[in-house]
Amino acid sequence: MNNAITTIDTHAHICDASFDADRGAVLQAAADKGVVAVVAVGEDLLDAERNVSLSKMYPQVRAAAGLYPTHLDLDQAVAVREFIRNQREQLWAIGEVGLDFWKVKGEAGRERQRDIFAAFIDLSLILDLPLNVHSRSAGRHAIDMLLQRGAKKVQLHAFDAKASTAKAAVDAGYFFSIPPSVVRSRQKQKLVKQLPISCLLLESDSPVLGPDPQKRNEPVNTLAAANAIAAIKAMSVEAVLDATLENTCRLYGEIL
Repeated sequence: MNNAITTIDTHAHICDASFDADRGAVLQAAADKGVVAVVAVGEDLLDAERNVSLSKMYPQVRAAAGLYPTHLDLDQAVAVREFIRNQREQLWAIGEVGLDFWKVKGEAGRERQRDIFAAFIDLSLILDLPLNVHSRSAGRHAIDMLLQRGAKKVQLHAFDAKASTAKAAVDAGYFFSIPPSVVRSRQKQKLVKQLPISCLLLESDSPVLGPDPQKRNEPVNTLAAANAIAAIKAMSVEAVLDATLENTCRLYGEIL
């Protein structure tokens, strides 16, 4: 698709306080290596507001707004949905949203998660915005909900279940974004090996899920994920970058 190295980090918490001292330098370092856009996801209303502000300060940033699934406050969920409606033209995605059964163990909390997630799925259809989905220890449940409610544009980020669980989502045209932690995660390596390149995206999940868990992760490490995918699938890195960029544009439209 491109002769130059060009890629997009489809899931990063660039609004995180760990970047406050050097955010511009971090984004520039990524741009210098070909990471030309960063989808900035958020965990709450404050993150959403910051992401929109950052998108006006830095040309690489593409703002998203969501509510991390461990936030179970219905009023906060309503406020984030209202923000998304009001800021529709500034946003590229709803995220991150979803389910987290690793942290939320009780059935009452999980049912609250489902209710909040369902409302975000419905909003994505109304506003025609992609969903950037968190599904830790809840991959099958998240996919079932997405399919049942007719979700169309879906990115499952850092998916932690088996490829067999992902099959229904692949068949539905959903995408799976691979973080740099694939270099040290056998589960992610198996997932990449078994999923088709046509459904893979690249992400950093900065400031976490980097190649080295002891160091702050940055968007430039999206390229580490590309290198790992290339090795696992016996493809050239350029072919991986081309395919994942094409996939990203299929999901997000004219994001560049």
